[in-house]
Amino acid sequence: MDIAESVRFEPGSYLLPRGVRIVRDAVNIDGAGATLIGENQSGRGICVEGRSDCAIRGVSMRDYYHGIHARDCQGLQISDCDISRTGEIASNTIFLDIWLTAEESYGGAVCLINCSDAAIQRSRLEHQMNGILTYGCSRLEMNCNLCNYNSGWGIHLYNTCDSVFESNSCDYCCRFEPREGGPYYGHMGADAAGFLAVMNSSRNKFIRNTARMGGDGFFLAGMSPDFKLCACDDNLFEENDASLSPNIAFEATFSKGNVFRKNIADRCNYGFWCGFSTGFVIEENRILWNRQAGIAVENGTGFVAENNKFQANGHGILLWSREQGPFGATVPDRATCCDWLIRKNDFHSNGKGIRIASNQDHGIRNAQRTAVRPHDNKIVENDIQDNRVGIDLFMADRTEIRANTINRNVESNICDADGCDNVVANNLGAAGAYL
Repeated sequence: MDIAESVRFEPGSYLLPRGVRIVRDAVNIDGAGATLIGENQSGRGICVEGRSDCAIRGVSMRDYYHGIHARDCQGLQISDCDISRTGEIASNTIFLDIWLTAEESYGGAVCLINCSDAAIQRSRLEHQMNGILTYGCSRLEMNCNLCNYNSGWGIHLYNTCDSVFESNSCDYCCRFEPREGGPYYGHMGADAAGFLAVMNSSRNKFIRNTARMGGDGFFLAGMSPDFKLCACDDNLFEENDASLSPNIAFEATFSKGNVFRKNIADRCNYGFWCGFSTGFVIEENRILWNRQAGIAVENGTGFVAENNKFQANGHGILLWSREQGPFGATVPDRATCCDWLIRKNDFHSNGKGIRIASNQDHGIRNAQRTAVRPHDNKIVENDIQDNRVGIDLFMADRTEIRANTINRNVESNICDADGCDNVVANNLGAAGAYL
Protein backbone atom coordinates (compact mmCIF):
# COMPACT_ATOMS: atom_id res chain seq x y z
CA MET A 1 0.00 0.00 0.00
CA ASP A 2 1.43 3.39 -1.02
CA ILE A 3 0.34 6.35 1.10
CA ALA A 4 0.50 9.72 -0.67
CA GLU A 5 -1.56 11.86 1.71
CA SER A 6 -2.10 12.12 5.45
CA VAL A 7 -4.29 9.35 6.79
CA ARG A 8 -5.89 8.07 9.96
CA PHE A 9 -6.15 4.30 10.19
CA GLU A 10 -9.38 2.65 11.18
CA PRO A 11 -8.83 0.81 14.51
CA GLY A 12 -8.31 -2.91 14.12
CA SER A 13 -5.71 -5.54 13.26
CA TYR A 14 -4.43 -5.87 9.69
CA LEU A 15 -2.33 -8.66 8.20
CA LEU A 16 0.00 -6.75 5.86
CA PRO A 17 3.10 -8.87 5.13
CA ARG A 18 4.40 -6.25 2.66
CA GLY A 19 3.54 -3.31 4.91
CA VAL A 20 2.89 0.24 3.73
CA ARG A 21 5.07 2.90 2.11
CA ILE A 22 5.03 6.70 2.40
CA VAL A 23 5.63 8.15 -1.07
CA ARG A 24 5.32 11.93 -0.59
CA ASP A 25 6.70 14.61 1.73
CA ALA A 26 4.77 15.93 4.73
CA VAL A 27 2.55 12.86 5.03
CA ASN A 28 1.23 12.08 8.53
CA ILE A 29 0.10 8.60 9.55
CA ASP A 30 -2.12 8.47 12.62
CA GLY A 31 -2.36 4.85 13.68
CA ALA A 32 -5.29 5.42 16.01
CA GLY A 33 -4.33 2.20 17.77
CA ALA A 34 -4.39 0.06 14.61
CA THR A 35 -2.06 -2.96 14.56
CA LEU A 36 -0.11 -3.95 11.46
CA ILE A 37 0.96 -7.59 11.43
CA GLY A 38 3.78 -9.02 9.34
CA GLU A 39 4.67 -12.60 8.58
CA ASN A 40 7.59 -14.66 9.91
CA GLN A 41 9.53 -11.58 11.07
CA SER A 42 10.23 -10.52 7.50
CA GLY A 43 9.65 -7.36 5.49
CA ARG A 44 8.94 -3.85 6.78
CA GLY A 45 5.86 -2.48 8.46
CA ILE A 46 6.19 1.14 7.34
CA CYS A 47 8.84 2.16 4.81
CA VAL A 48 9.77 5.76 4.02
CA GLU A 49 12.64 6.73 1.72
CA GLY A 50 13.93 10.12 0.60
CA ARG A 51 11.10 12.07 2.25
CA SER A 52 10.90 15.18 4.42
CA ASP A 53 8.70 16.20 7.35
CA CYS A 54 6.66 13.01 7.61
CA ALA A 55 5.14 11.80 10.89
CA ILE A 56 4.14 8.36 12.17
CA ARG A 57 2.21 8.24 15.42
CA GLY A 58 0.14 5.78 17.39
CA VAL A 59 0.84 2.71 15.22
CA SER A 60 1.26 -0.80 16.64
CA MET A 61 3.28 -3.37 14.68
CA ARG A 62 4.63 -6.85 15.14
CA ASP A 63 6.24 -9.73 13.26
CA TYR A 64 8.22 -7.69 10.70
CA TYR A 65 12.00 -7.68 10.25
CA HIS A 66 12.01 -3.91 10.74
CA GLY A 67 8.89 -2.21 12.05
CA ILE A 68 9.68 1.26 10.67
CA HIS A 69 12.46 1.52 8.07
CA ALA A 70 13.52 5.02 7.00
CA ARG A 71 16.34 5.95 4.63
CA ASP A 72 17.56 9.39 3.47
CA CYS A 73 14.82 11.20 5.34
CA GLN A 74 14.78 14.61 7.02
CA GLY A 75 12.53 15.73 9.84
CA LEU A 76 10.81 12.36 10.40
CA GLN A 77 8.72 12.26 13.58
CA ILE A 78 7.84 8.94 15.25
CA SER A 79 5.77 9.01 18.43
CA ASP A 80 3.57 6.85 20.64
CA CYS A 81 4.14 3.69 18.63
CA ASP A 82 4.23 0.12 19.95
CA ILE A 83 6.49 -2.21 17.95
CA SER A 84 7.51 -5.69 19.06
CA ARG A 85 8.52 -9.16 17.86
CA THR A 86 10.61 -7.88 14.95
CA GLY A 87 13.45 -9.91 13.41
CA GLU A 88 15.45 -11.70 16.07
CA ILE A 89 18.25 -14.23 16.15
CA ALA A 90 17.35 -16.75 18.80
CA SER A 91 18.67 -15.97 22.25
CA ASN A 92 21.36 -18.15 23.82
CA THR A 93 23.05 -18.66 20.44
CA ILE A 94 25.54 -16.22 18.87
CA PHE A 95 27.98 -13.54 20.03
CA LEU A 96 26.76 -10.36 18.31
CA ASP A 97 28.67 -8.57 15.55
CA ILE A 98 28.72 -4.89 16.48
CA TRP A 99 30.27 -3.88 13.13
CA LEU A 100 27.48 -4.85 10.75
CA THR A 101 26.65 -2.17 8.18
CA ALA A 102 23.14 -0.92 7.42
CA GLU A 103 22.78 -3.40 4.57
CA GLU A 104 23.63 -6.27 6.93
CA SER A 105 21.73 -5.01 9.96
CA TYR A 106 19.94 -7.17 12.47
CA GLY A 107 16.21 -6.79 12.89
CA GLY A 108 14.66 -4.13 15.09
CA ALA A 109 11.65 -1.98 15.83
CA VAL A 110 12.99 1.14 14.08
CA CYS A 111 15.87 1.38 11.59
CA LEU A 112 17.07 4.83 10.48
CA ILE A 113 19.67 5.11 7.71
CA ASN A 114 21.16 8.48 6.68
CA CYS A 115 18.40 10.40 8.42
CA SER A 116 18.73 13.84 9.97
CA ASP A 117 16.66 15.92 12.37
CA ALA A 118 14.43 12.96 13.20
CA ALA A 119 12.71 12.38 16.54
CA ILE A 120 11.43 9.24 18.26
CA GLN A 121 9.33 9.84 21.36
CA ARG A 122 7.23 7.93 23.89
CA SER A 123 7.30 4.67 21.95
CA ARG A 124 7.37 1.14 23.28
CA LEU A 125 10.04 -0.85 21.42
CA GLU A 126 10.48 -3.94 23.59
CA HIS A 127 10.62 -7.76 23.42
CA GLN A 128 12.67 -8.31 20.28
CA MET A 129 16.33 -8.14 19.30
CA ASN A 130 16.83 -4.38 18.95
CA GLY A 131 14.82 -1.30 19.78
CA ILE A 132 16.31 1.48 17.61
CA LEU A 133 19.06 1.07 14.99
CA THR A 134 20.74 4.16 13.49
CA TYR A 135 23.29 4.34 10.67
CA GLY A 136 24.89 7.55 9.38
CA CYS A 137 22.39 9.77 11.15
CA SER A 138 22.70 13.22 12.70
CA ARG A 139 20.78 15.57 14.96
CA LEU A 140 18.38 12.93 16.25
CA GLU A 141 16.22 13.41 19.33
CA MET A 142 15.08 10.33 21.22
CA ASN A 143 13.06 10.88 24.35
CA CYS A 144 11.05 8.77 26.77
CA ASN A 145 11.14 5.52 24.79
CA LEU A 146 10.91 2.04 26.30
CA CYS A 147 13.55 -0.22 24.74
CA ASN A 148 13.67 -2.87 27.45
CA TYR A 149 13.88 -6.67 27.31
CA ASN A 150 15.73 -6.81 23.99
CA SER A 151 18.26 -9.55 23.24
CA GLY A 152 20.62 -7.23 21.35
CA TRP A 153 20.68 -3.47 21.85
CA GLY A 154 18.17 -1.03 23.21
CA ILE A 155 19.49 1.91 21.15
CA HIS A 156 22.28 1.48 18.57
CA LEU A 157 24.48 4.16 16.97
CA TYR A 158 26.68 3.56 13.92
CA ASN A 159 28.33 6.75 12.68
CA THR A 160 25.56 8.73 14.35
CA CYS A 161 26.49 12.17 15.68
CA ASP A 162 25.21 15.39 17.29
CA SER A 163 22.13 13.71 18.75
CA VAL A 164 20.32 13.73 22.10
CA PHE A 165 19.11 10.61 23.93
CA GLU A 166 17.15 11.60 27.03
CA SER A 167 14.98 9.71 29.54
CA ASN A 168 14.94 6.45 27.60
CA SER A 169 14.75 3.07 29.34
CA CYS A 170 17.00 0.32 27.90
CA ASP A 171 16.99 -2.22 30.73
CA TYR A 172 17.47 -6.01 30.50
CA CYS A 173 19.18 -5.86 27.08
CA CYS A 174 21.26 -9.00 27.45
CA ARG A 175 21.89 -12.42 25.94
CA PHE A 176 23.92 -15.57 26.60
CA GLU A 177 26.32 -17.24 24.17
CA PRO A 178 26.97 -20.91 24.98
CA ARG A 179 30.51 -22.13 24.38
CA GLU A 180 32.26 -25.46 24.38
CA GLY A 181 31.41 -27.19 27.60
CA GLY A 182 27.84 -25.77 27.61
CA PRO A 183 24.95 -25.48 27.84
CA TYR A 184 25.68 -23.53 31.02
CA TYR A 185 29.23 -22.46 30.17
CA GLY A 186 29.61 -19.37 27.97
CA HIS A 187 29.51 -15.59 27.90
CA MET A 188 26.77 -13.67 29.68
CA GLY A 189 26.25 -10.47 27.73
CA ALA A 190 27.65 -11.57 24.33
CA ASP A 191 28.01 -7.92 23.21
CA ALA A 192 24.43 -7.02 23.96
CA ALA A 193 24.03 -3.59 25.57
CA GLY A 194 21.50 -0.99 26.56
CA PHE A 195 23.27 1.56 24.33
CA LEU A 196 25.84 0.68 21.65
CA ALA A 197 27.90 3.36 19.83
CA VAL A 198 30.48 2.47 17.15
CA MET A 199 32.16 3.80 14.02
CA ASN A 200 32.72 7.51 14.77
CA SER A 201 29.55 8.16 16.77
CA SER A 202 30.55 11.48 18.35
CA ARG A 203 29.24 14.62 20.04
CA ASN A 204 26.10 12.94 21.35
CA LYS A 205 24.36 13.60 24.67
CA PHE A 206 23.01 10.76 26.82
CA ILE A 207 21.00 12.23 29.69
CA ARG A 208 18.91 10.53 32.40
CA ASN A 209 18.63 7.17 30.64
CA THR A 210 18.60 3.76 32.28
CA ALA A 211 20.58 0.82 30.91
CA ARG A 212 20.46 -1.58 33.82
CA MET A 213 21.08 -5.33 33.74
CA GLY A 214 22.41 -5.22 30.17
CA GLY A 215 25.32 -7.19 28.74
CA ASP A 216 26.96 -3.80 29.08
CA GLY A 217 25.09 -0.68 30.05
CA PHE A 218 26.73 1.73 27.59
CA PHE A 219 29.29 0.35 25.12
CA LEU A 220 31.45 2.62 22.92
CA ALA A 221 34.00 0.95 20.64
CA GLY A 222 36.52 3.21 18.94
CA MET A 223 38.69 0.74 17.01
CA SER A 224 37.51 -1.61 14.28
CA PRO A 225 38.55 -5.27 14.09
CA ASP A 226 41.22 -4.37 11.48
CA PHE A 227 42.85 -1.95 13.98
CA LYS A 228 41.60 1.23 12.31
CA LEU A 229 40.60 4.12 14.57
CA CYS A 230 36.88 4.93 14.39
CA ALA A 231 36.72 6.81 17.66
CA CYS A 232 33.52 7.80 19.42
CA ASP A 233 34.61 11.20 20.78
CA ASP A 234 33.28 14.14 22.79
CA ASN A 235 30.09 12.48 24.00
CA LEU A 236 28.37 13.51 27.24
CA PHE A 237 26.90 10.96 29.68
CA GLU A 238 25.00 12.63 32.51
CA GLU A 239 22.69 11.23 35.20
CA ASN A 240 22.35 7.78 33.62
CA ASP A 241 22.01 4.51 35.56
CA ALA A 242 23.87 1.54 34.05
CA SER A 243 24.03 -0.69 37.11
CA LEU A 244 23.80 -4.46 37.51
CA SER A 245 25.60 -5.53 34.36
CA PRO A 246 27.48 -8.86 34.48
CA ASN A 247 30.23 -7.00 32.63
CA ILE A 248 30.62 -3.20 32.47
CA ALA A 249 28.32 -0.28 33.22
CA PHE A 250 30.16 2.21 30.95
CA GLU A 251 32.70 0.92 28.42
CA ALA A 252 34.43 3.44 26.12
CA THR A 253 37.63 2.39 24.37
CA PHE A 254 40.03 4.03 21.86
CA SER A 255 38.20 7.34 22.11
CA LYS A 256 38.81 10.84 23.45
CA GLY A 257 37.08 13.72 25.17
CA ASN A 258 34.09 11.86 26.60
CA VAL A 259 32.52 13.24 29.80
CA PHE A 260 30.80 11.02 32.40
CA ARG A 261 29.03 13.09 35.04
CA LYS A 262 26.62 12.18 37.87
CA ASN A 263 25.99 8.64 36.63
CA ILE A 264 25.32 5.49 38.66
CA ALA A 265 27.63 2.53 38.00
CA ASP A 266 26.91 0.02 40.77
CA ARG A 267 27.15 -3.77 41.15
CA CYS A 268 28.82 -4.70 37.86
CA ASN A 269 32.08 -6.44 37.12
CA TYR A 270 33.55 -3.01 36.27
CA GLY A 271 31.90 0.38 36.67
CA PHE A 272 33.94 2.08 33.91
CA TRP A 273 36.34 0.44 31.42
CA CYS A 274 38.11 2.99 29.24
CA GLY A 275 41.15 1.31 27.72
CA PHE A 276 43.43 3.18 25.29
CA SER A 277 41.36 6.36 25.61
CA THR A 278 42.48 9.91 26.30
CA GLY A 279 41.17 13.14 27.75
CA PHE A 280 38.12 11.72 29.55
CA VAL A 281 36.45 13.50 32.47
CA ILE A 282 34.81 11.17 35.03
CA GLU A 283 33.23 13.25 37.76
CA GLU A 284 30.54 13.13 40.45
CA ASN A 285 29.58 9.52 39.74
CA ARG A 286 28.38 6.90 42.23
CA ILE A 287 30.48 3.76 41.83
CA LEU A 288 29.65 1.06 44.38
CA TRP A 289 30.05 -2.71 44.81
CA ASN A 290 31.78 -3.53 41.51
CA ARG A 291 33.56 -6.88 41.65
CA GLN A 292 36.84 -5.97 39.96
CA ALA A 293 37.05 -2.17 39.81
CA GLY A 294 35.10 1.05 39.82
CA ILE A 295 37.26 2.59 37.09
CA ALA A 296 39.60 0.33 35.09
CA VAL A 297 41.87 1.76 32.38
CA GLU A 298 44.79 0.29 30.47
CA ASN A 299 47.04 2.69 28.58
CA GLY A 300 44.78 5.70 29.12
CA THR A 301 46.16 9.24 29.20
CA GLY A 302 45.11 12.65 30.41
CA PHE A 303 42.05 11.62 32.43
CA VAL A 304 40.44 13.70 35.17
CA ALA A 305 38.64 11.65 37.85
CA GLU A 306 37.21 13.85 40.59
CA ASN A 307 34.42 14.06 43.14
CA ASN A 308 33.40 10.43 42.60
CA LYS A 309 32.27 8.07 45.36
CA PHE A 310 33.99 4.67 45.37
CA GLN A 311 32.76 2.17 47.94
CA ALA A 312 33.11 -1.60 48.33
CA ASN A 313 34.72 -2.20 44.92
CA GLY A 314 37.54 -4.69 44.36
CA HIS A 315 39.57 -1.64 43.34
CA GLY A 316 38.37 1.93 43.37
CA ILE A 317 40.58 3.09 40.48
CA LEU A 318 42.73 0.50 38.68
CA LEU A 319 45.26 1.82 36.12
CA TRP A 320 47.86 -0.25 34.33
CA SER A 321 50.09 -0.36 31.29
CA ARG A 322 50.42 -3.22 28.88
CA GLU A 323 52.47 -3.75 25.77
CA GLN A 324 50.67 -1.99 22.93
CA GLY A 325 51.00 -4.82 20.43
CA PRO A 326 48.90 -4.27 17.28
CA PHE A 327 47.37 -1.09 18.73
CA GLY A 328 50.68 0.78 18.75
CA ALA A 329 50.63 1.78 15.10
CA THR A 330 47.16 3.32 15.47
CA VAL A 331 47.47 5.04 18.86
CA PRO A 332 51.21 5.43 19.50
CA ASP A 333 50.51 8.20 22.04
CA ARG A 334 48.83 5.69 24.41
CA ALA A 335 51.76 3.58 25.51
CA THR A 336 50.89 3.72 29.23
CA CYS A 337 48.69 5.39 31.85
CA CYS A 338 50.02 8.90 32.40
CA ASP A 339 48.99 12.47 33.16
CA TRP A 340 46.00 11.51 35.29
CA LEU A 341 44.49 13.87 37.85
CA ILE A 342 42.70 11.91 40.59
CA ARG A 343 41.25 14.54 42.90
CA LYS A 344 38.65 14.98 45.65
CA ASN A 345 37.23 11.46 45.44
CA ASP A 346 35.98 9.33 48.34
CA PHE A 347 37.51 5.82 48.53
CA HIS A 348 35.94 3.85 51.36
CA SER A 349 35.89 0.09 52.06
CA ASN A 350 37.40 -0.99 48.76
CA GLY A 351 39.91 -3.79 48.36
CA LYS A 352 42.43 -1.26 47.09
CA GLY A 353 41.53 2.38 46.85
CA ILE A 354 43.90 3.16 43.96
CA ARG A 355 46.28 0.81 42.12
CA ILE A 356 48.68 1.97 39.39
CA ALA A 357 50.86 -0.77 37.90
CA SER A 358 53.04 -1.71 34.94
CA ASN A 359 53.39 -4.89 32.87
CA GLN A 360 50.02 -6.19 33.95
CA ASP A 361 47.14 -8.24 32.65
CA HIS A 362 43.85 -6.60 33.67
CA GLY A 363 45.87 -4.62 36.22
CA ILE A 364 46.26 -7.48 38.68
CA ARG A 365 48.54 -10.16 37.15
CA ASN A 366 52.11 -9.96 35.91
CA ALA A 367 52.08 -10.11 32.13
CA GLN A 368 55.76 -10.82 31.45
CA ARG A 369 55.82 -8.12 28.81
CA THR A 370 57.82 -4.96 28.33
CA ALA A 371 55.55 -1.98 28.74
CA VAL A 372 56.15 1.72 29.29
CA ARG A 373 55.82 2.36 33.02
CA PRO A 374 52.94 4.57 34.22
CA HIS A 375 54.20 8.04 35.05
CA ASP A 376 53.31 11.61 35.99
CA ASN A 377 49.98 10.85 37.64
CA LYS A 378 48.60 13.04 40.46
CA ILE A 379 46.60 11.79 43.44
CA VAL A 380 45.51 14.86 45.41
CA GLU A 381 42.88 15.88 47.99
CA ASN A 382 41.16 12.48 48.16
CA ASP A 383 39.59 10.82 51.19
CA ILE A 384 41.09 7.30 51.25
CA GLN A 385 39.92 5.41 54.36
CA ASP A 386 38.97 1.93 55.54
CA ASN A 387 40.21 0.13 52.44
CA ARG A 388 42.37 -2.98 52.57
CA VAL A 389 45.15 -0.97 50.89
CA GLY A 390 44.91 2.76 50.36
CA ILE A 391 47.27 3.38 47.41
CA ASP A 392 49.21 0.61 45.67
CA LEU A 393 51.97 1.57 43.20
CA PHE A 394 53.89 -1.06 41.24
CA MET A 395 56.61 0.10 38.84
CA ALA A 396 55.00 3.55 38.59
CA ASP A 397 57.15 6.67 38.29
CA ARG A 398 56.80 10.33 39.24
CA THR A 399 53.48 9.84 41.01
CA GLU A 400 52.47 12.83 43.12
CA ILE A 401 50.50 11.96 46.27
CA ARG A 402 49.59 15.18 48.10
CA ALA A 403 47.02 16.57 50.51
CA ASN A 404 44.97 13.36 50.81
CA THR A 405 43.39 11.92 53.95
CA ILE A 406 44.81 8.38 54.11
CA ASN A 407 43.65 6.62 57.25
CA ARG A 408 42.62 3.24 58.73
CA ASN A 409 43.51 1.22 55.63
CA VAL A 410 43.93 -2.31 56.95
CA GLU A 411 47.16 -3.59 55.39
CA SER A 412 48.82 -0.40 54.21
CA ASN A 413 48.07 3.24 53.61
CA ILE A 414 50.61 3.49 50.79
CA CYS A 415 52.49 0.61 49.16
CA ASP A 416 55.17 1.57 46.62
CA ALA A 417 57.10 -1.19 44.83
CA ASP A 418 59.96 -0.32 42.48
CA GLY A 419 58.81 3.24 41.86
CA CYS A 420 61.00 6.12 40.76
CA ASP A 421 60.78 9.75 41.93
CA ASN A 422 57.34 9.35 43.51
CA VAL A 423 56.41 12.20 45.85
CA VAL A 424 54.38 11.73 49.06
CA ALA A 425 53.73 14.97 50.93
CA ASN A 426 51.22 16.68 53.21
CA ASN A 427 48.83 13.76 53.48
CA LEU A 428 46.77 13.55 56.66
CA GLY A 429 46.97 10.20 58.45
CA ALA A 430 45.84 8.76 61.79
CA ALA A 431 45.31 11.16 64.68
CA GLY A 432 45.89 14.13 62.42
CA ALA A 433 49.53 13.25 61.70
CA TYR A 434 50.98 14.13 58.34
CA LEU A 435 52.44 11.37 56.17
